[in-house]
Amino acid sequence: MVLLAAAVCTKAGKAIVSRQFVEMTRTRVEGLLAAFPKLMNTGKQHTFVETESVRYVYQPLEKLYMVLITTKNSNILEDLETLRLFSRVIPEYCRVLEESEISEHCFDLIFAFDEIVALGYRENVNLAQIRTFTEMDSHEEKVFRAVRETQEREAKAEMKRKAKELQRARQDAERAGKKSPSFGGFGSSGMSSVTSATIITDTIEPEKPRVAPAPVRPSGSSKALKLGVKGKEVDNFVDKLKSEGENIITSTAGRKASEASKVLQPPVNIESVHMRVEERISLTCGRDGGLQNMEVLGMITLKVTDEKNGRISILLNNNDKKGAQLQTHPHVDKKLFTTESLIGLKNQEKSFPLNSDLGVLKWRLQSTDESLIPLTINCWPSESGSGCDVNIEYELQDEALELNDVVITIPLPSGVGAPVVGDLDGQYNHDSRKNILEWSLPVIDEKNKSGSLEFSINGKPDDFFPIHVSFVSKRNFCDIQVAKVTYIEGGSPVKFSSETSFVVDKYEIL
Repeated sequence: MVLLAAAVCTKAGKAIVSRQFVEMTRTRVEGLLAAFPKLMNTGKQHTFVETESVRYVYQPLEKLYMVLITTKNSNILEDLETLRLFSRVIPEYCRVLEESEISEHCFDLIFAFDEIVALGYRENVNLAQIRTFTEMDSHEEKVFRAVRETQEREAKAEMKRKAKELQRARQDAERAGKKSPSFGGFGSSGMSSVTSATIITDTIEPEKPRVAPAPVRPSGSSKALKLGVKGKEVDNFVDKLKSEGENIITSTAGRKASEASKVLQPPVNIESVHMRVEERISLTCGRDGGLQNMEVLGMITLKVTDEKNGRISILLNNNDKKGAQLQTHPHVDKKLFTTESLIGLKNQEKSFPLNSDLGVLKWRLQSTDESLIPLTINCWPSESGSGCDVNIEYELQDEALELNDVVITIPLPSGVGAPVVGDLDGQYNHDSRKNILEWSLPVIDEKNKSGSLEFSINGKPDDFFPIHVSFVSKRNFCDIQVAKVTYIEGGSPVKFSSETSFVVDKYEIL
C-alpha cells in the first residue's frame, strides 16, 4: 500500500492534525480533506470512499473522523487494518476525543503516526511497541544523570568544607594578632593557587546566601526529547534520589488533596446550635451477585456555641424502614427518646457542653439483604478473539438517595495499553501508571438511576476485579433527621443549622 496522509479532522473537513508521508503541499492536503465530507454517502455503511485519484478510508471518532488518504491501487484490507491501529493510538494520548484535546497532544500523535507508517508504507508494529518507541526510555541515561548529580553534590560539599576551614584559620589568626593567611600567589601558606582561588569565590561575602545552580535537565515542555519512565524503575530511582538528600515531590500529596476535596463542605451559615448527621458505609459484593456484607454506621453530633442555648431538647424524624439499631449517649434520657423521639439530658437542670462536639445518637445497620444495596454494579467481561469486551452497568436501587461525585474504579491488566471505549454515560479517565480506568458520574439520582460503560482491551475476565466505588451524598441512608430544637423551659423553638453527609469507607465488588 501507499499511504499518502493520515489526518484527524472534523465532520466539516477541517484538519486538526495531519501527517503527510509523501511530498504533498499544505493546499493539496487541505483541499482533499475539505472535499472528503461531501463525498460520503450517509445511506451506506462503507468506511471508504474513492475519487478519480485517491481513496479515503475513515472511521468516526464521536464528533471527529480518523481519515487515511491512500492511492487507489492500495490494498483495502491492509488500509482498514492500518486505520484500526491509528484509531487505537489516539485514545492512548487523548483522554477525550475533542478538538481541543487533539490539538493539545498533536505532537504526541504525529510521533506515534511516524512509528506506524514510514515513507508511505506500513511498519510491522503493534500498540505496545509504539508506546515503547515514543517514550524513548533509556536506563543508561538515568544512571548517567544520577551519577552526575551525585558528583555535583560531593563537589559542593567539599567546596563548603574547605571554605569553612579557611574562614576558621583567618579568624584564629586575627585573634592571635597575626597576619591573615594569604589567598594564593607568592607568600601563600602552602595552598595551591588553584585551590585558593576556588575558595575565594565562596568566602569573599560569606553572609550572602548563595543559590546553587540547578542540574541541567530536559525541559518538561519538550515533547520530542522527553524521556519517560514507568513502573518499579521510577520508584527505585526516586528512592535512590531521596537517600542522597534530594527533595522529591510525589503525587501522593496531590492525590490526598483531590480526595479531601470530595468531602462535603459544611454549610456557610452555622448557627449557635449546629447538628451533623453523618453516615459511613462499608459494603462487599460478589461479582456474580450476592451481598457478602454491608454495614452502615451513623451518628448525630451536637455542637452548642452559645451558653443560653445549652438547655434544649432535639426532636427527630425517624423514618428508617431498614432496621437500624439506635443507641443514645449515656447522659441522654433513653425513656424520653423511646416514647417521644426527643433527645434531652437526664438531668434537665444541666446544659449541653459548650464548644465541643457531642455525639448524642448513633446507629448501626448490618445486613446481607441484597434489596438494601444503595447502588448495584454489574460487570460482564467476555473474552473475544482480540481480548476482552467489558460491559459495566450501575443502577440506583434506593431512589430517595442522590449520589454525587461517583467514581467507579476498574483495574486493568498491565502492559496492554489503553482501553477502546465504546458506549459511555458520564466521563472516563485512563491512568496508565496505576493501570486503572476511572468512570466518573457527577450525579446519580432517580432521574439518572442507571447507566453503562463498554470498552475493549486485551486481558482475561479476572483482570477487571475488584471494582471500587466512591461517592458522597447530602441525603443519609437510614433517613433519620433533626426536625426541631426547642428550649426545655417554655418550649419555644431554637434556631439551628444542620448538615447531612453519607460517604463511603469501602465499597467493592470482588
